[in-house]
Amino acid sequence: MNNQDTIDVTTPDRVPALAPATLTMSHISKLYSGVAALSDVSVTISPGEVHAILGENGAGKSTLMNVASGTAQPDGGTIEFEGTPTGVLSPVIAGQLGIAIVHQHPAVLPDMTVLENLQVALPASVFSTGSSVDATAAALLADVGLSVHLRDRVELLTVAQKHLLEIAKALALKPKLLILDEPTAPLGQDSVTLLFDRVRAVVAAGTAVVYITHRLAEVRELADRVTVLRDGRVRGSVPVDQITDDELLAMIVGRQLESTFPAKHVPAPDDEVNFTLDGLTGPGFAKISIEAVRGEIVGIAGVVGNGQSELMRALAGLEDFTGTVRVADATLTSRDLLRDAAFMPADRHREGLMMSLSVRENAAVSALTKFRRWRLLSRKRELGTVGQTLGSLAVKAASMDAVVSSLSGGNQQKVVMARALLSEPRMVIADEPTQGVDVGARAEIYGILREVSASGIPVVVASSDAKELEGLCDRVIVMSRGHAVEVLRGSEISEERMITAAVRSTTRSVSVDSVTDASKSSGLRRFVQGDYAPAVLLVGVIALLGSFIFSQNARYLSDFNIYSVLTLVSALGFIALGQTMSLLIGGIDLSVGPLAGFLVVIASFFINDGKPPLAIVLGFVLMVVVAGAVGLVNGSLIRFAKFTPIAATLTMYIALQGLSFILRDGPDGYINSTVTAVIGWQIGPVPGAFLVLVIATLVAEFFLRKRRWGWRLRATGSSEESARRSGVGINRTVILAYVATSLFTFAGAVMLMAQIGVGDPAQGVGYTLTSITAVVLGGTSLLGGRGTFVGTLLGSILLVQVLNATSFLGLSQMWQYIFQGLLILAAAILFSVVRARKQKREVV
Repeated sequence: MNNQDTIDVTTPDRVPALAPATLTMSHISKLYSGVAALSDVSVTISPGEVHAILGENGAGKSTLMNVASGTAQPDGGTIEFEGTPTGVLSPVIAGQLGIAIVHQHPAVLPDMTVLENLQVALPASVFSTGSSVDATAAALLADVGLSVHLRDRVELLTVAQKHLLEIAKALALKPKLLILDEPTAPLGQDSVTLLFDRVRAVVAAGTAVVYITHRLAEVRELADRVTVLRDGRVRGSVPVDQITDDELLAMIVGRQLESTFPAKHVPAPDDEVNFTLDGLTGPGFAKISIEAVRGEIVGIAGVVGNGQSELMRALAGLEDFTGTVRVADATLTSRDLLRDAAFMPADRHREGLMMSLSVRENAAVSALTKFRRWRLLSRKRELGTVGQTLGSLAVKAASMDAVVSSLSGGNQQKVVMARALLSEPRMVIADEPTQGVDVGARAEIYGILREVSASGIPVVVASSDAKELEGLCDRVIVMSRGHAVEVLRGSEISEERMITAAVRSTTRSVSVDSVTDASKSSGLRRFVQGDYAPAVLLVGVIALLGSFIFSQNARYLSDFNIYSVLTLVSALGFIALGQTMSLLIGGIDLSVGPLAGFLVVIASFFINDGKPPLAIVLGFVLMVVVAGAVGLVNGSLIRFAKFTPIAATLTMYIALQGLSFILRDGPDGYINSTVTAVIGWQIGPVPGAFLVLVIATLVAEFFLRKRRWGWRLRATGSSEESARRSGVGINRTVILAYVATSLFTFAGAVMLMAQIGVGDPAQGVGYTLTSITAVVLGGTSLLGGRGTFVGTLLGSILLVQVLNATSFLGLSQMWQYIFQGLLILAAAILFSVVRARKQKREVV
């Protein structure tokens, strides 16, 4: 077959010729920053077939499927689903039509549990099976061979487990069209076999499957038809059994590839050993030993999850170890490796790249000293050196200043490699270096690794693809349960030998201290890692502090003081609950303090002694309307005007404070005494308003944990892009969160109004800082996605308690600010330490 620009599409033999196409995409085009990602692309997907989409990184494969699933909108062309035009697609509409997609980078929510990820992404009908929610969820995971606890946070899963979770979500929808974008890249052979069996089952039931991959062997094994994209255009579409691998490769890269792998090192009598591992032992691996000479590449093989990743992280200086690592004549410690080894992690999004920075910044960050002139960085030197390296790796990007997240997966991996080369390392550690990389770029990466090794820099490569290790490596360590069960050299290296050594091993697992302890008390581990751990800690701190103050001054527990403290907590608590909403979605609201004061100023014109009941009611209604309008404006500025949360709410902060002083230049307009008395109603020493606050907290907590509203709120803060792909309406969620923040602030303003009894434009401003403090103390992350309303309530109590304690202990007001600052610092440090320990326990 000739390499033509277009090959006629024919209907697969097993699908009747008159069967309506599941998906028809006609003349699709898509531009990003003026650069064409897709140009006049037409493709037809038939029911009951596996349709493979091949192409180099940046060819447009993922973009095309993002258009098909509603994640991206085309700039031209039409889409029909089962013969009916779809109009504008969104992830929600696509899901309703029966389209499910497994993205190359899983659309998972790291701050939420496995179960919550399923509940966010799947309709409630999936769990209406007659079984419990947990049983249904467990069955969905078992269907794809995923064995994890439903209450584990997704951030603690391995890359492979995250992909399996994504696949489970897609299969649960029983879709008419299933799109799989590089689903096997991080999976072991057992998981791949199980996945293929599931794909064959859904195809037999009539589901159409689009399969994006870079592995031709998978195309041969699974696909009926293949379409090739290159430079955003269709280069051919043909039944798989009517085209050879060489012809496919020529279509993919636009040229004939001579060989995927470069020539291996040729042993010589004068070869010098330049890399030695001797008895290397660490978390998850033990007694690893090997020697390699200059020019040899060392491979790490074995079934996924048998200590390979832990060994690679130790060689990168990210895990402690015992034993010896020697490069040339130097023995390297963990600290040396952390500084001098270049690590290419398997999860490039999480550990390899800073996704909000540019291509240039990501590539240059490890080599900034090279660009220094005197004490400053030379922009010219940086651009020249980084540009040359990116060019040698054939990185495709609109410019070096393009955000790295806009690149295809393969080009992102090349940026990781560029950073490794620019750092001039003493050793290169490459964990799954070609995961998600097209065949052409893969050959280039192999060549670069071989050149690095030939230059005298040791190269260690771990891969779940035994064929890759066979073709690339000169020596291979086969690992099983943390042990090196065999070391292969030269002609001994073969896929069969590696697999045989791994599966026939009888070694016992090497324990990982942190993991072993966690598994023995998994319930305790999940609690400590959960959102409620800070709340329990706060209860203890509040009790201890209260006991100490009482021991110094018995009046601390008098009815009057209890009432005073809880009244102050009521005002702060309502405002802090609102602040929690903003922080959970990854935002912040600096306007809550001035808003509370402004609402009290408004009330001072209507809720006065002598005013008719209608005027008082009108005052409350006006306060609610203004609060809601402020939240609506804040949310709209952030979502539609593209303000940052700080910029939008700071603008509102200034505006509200100014309006307060325009309406009242000083304290005036005394609040109706009857209204004040009603608000100050109490049961014994406990204010009624505090009881209302507790009820509001519990109701909000219930909805946060048990209802779709709460899941969407946390999903937005955990990962906005993943939430969008899961069908969450981001704009609506964010705007409603800011409206709710302002409405909670209204409740706090009512309490403030009763406390000060007058319209004072200077009051309320301090609640911005104190509300943020209370929320952070309660364990809510400033990054969004995790937190509790219960923790916020307890944080408010502790903060007021500390401020109250200064009076009972005879301390000056200065100590109030000192204690408040120390509480914020302690909360931030505690959160950072816990987060760091969690990340260290993750198996990447």
